[in-house]
Amino acid sequence: AKRRVMGKLTMGDGEYSEVSLAAAELIAEGRKGEYEPPAKLGKHPRESEVGIMYEFSKDQYLLETYRNPYGEMRFGKVLEDLDALAGNIAFNHVEGNPLIVTAGVDRIRLRRRPDINADQFLSGKVTWVGSSSMEIRMKISANEDGSDEWLEAYFTFVTLHPTTKKAIKISPLIPETDEERVHFELGAVKAQAKRAARKNKIQIGRPLSDESLKIDVRAAELLEIAGPLLKMPSLADPSTILMDETAQGNAMVAQPQARNLHDRIFGGFLMRRAFELAFATAYLFGGDKPRFLEVDDISFDKPVDVGDLLVFKSRVLYTMPDGGNLGHYVDKHDGLPLVNVEVEVWVTSPEQKKAEVSNHLYFTFALPQSKTCKLVLPANIDQARRQAIRMNADEIQADLRP
Repeated sequence: AKRRVMGKLTMGDGEYSEVSLAAAELIAEGRKGEYEPPAKLGKHPRESEVGIMYEFSKDQYLLETYRNPYGEMRFGKVLEDLDALAGNIAFNHVEGNPLIVTAGVDRIRLRRRPDINADQFLSGKVTWVGSSSMEIRMKISANEDGSDEWLEAYFTFVTLHPTTKKAIKISPLIPETDEERVHFELGAVKAQAKRAARKNKIQIGRPLSDESLKIDVRAAELLEIAGPLLKMPSLADPSTILMDETAQGNAMVAQPQARNLHDRIFGGFLMRRAFELAFATAYLFGGDKPRFLEVDDISFDKPVDVGDLLVFKSRVLYTMPDGGNLGHYVDKHDGLPLVNVEVEVWVTSPEQKKAEVSNHLYFTFALPQSKTCKLVLPANIDQARRQAIRMNADEIQADLRP
């Protein structure tokens, strides 16, 4: 595995020098050349493995870069690094210079709170490969040997021909160890589940699937619960609130310092900005400094170019006032109120009076000092279906991994 030390590269001065140092290294190592067909025999996971050491105990500047106002890890920066290094790993698996696109993030979750004053080791490798896509498992550990792991993440990348922008085949993966075979099989199961989910989406002229019918029933139940809040707000349960009342947002112009090898904005940069808005949204909603637990099902639907005017919109999508189960891996959350925040990133063009969604991101926070929180309810059937779809997806994720 390749090993690097964080802090050797910077991106210049100003606000956008905050683009991750891992991203800076990826830009500095930009690969040139034409597209090459994949190796017929395939590659082993170890051939793509890369690790970066964060020497927080020795580098005060690095420590300050990653410390938030509460003396803990700044997780928005971590999300940015995860995406940048995952892209680096994806390049290690392919030949030539194809266009590698972040297709989505399956799940990023925390096992515990890391010690910001101690060194940390970020690493990852390819764990599953399809025809033109690959899954990369990332992890952060307190030790370089991978022990005392406190974060895991799964990124999916798609490879495209640099000229035609059509999907191209990549080298197959050859797992060597029992652990690598387990991760490969899990990747195949998740890929199949995603295909099934796409197939189950409602399409005009087609009968509803059982899954879609289940979601519609759940949405109708949620809307019925919201009835008193919609029709008799003065008499409704004071522990309930409409989704629209939790909304927050901001806007920015995408700057060139946040671009990737293909002159588009790094997905990790968007993830960081979305996380910071989601954190503020949960804080304003719950009145309690939220504890980040996981981010799930990040979609990259449209590329973001330098100069695009971006609008970030957030809202509390649903809550679990009495707590819920996110799996044994996730940081201690039993009995704590949970808040699920949805963030949408819109690419807007005021001159053309046009706006398109670039990303959907879903963050889950706990309210560690609260006994409960308000129950968020939908105001219409569209919001009710959005809630039901997300609840169903989160329940499926909890079943996939312990």
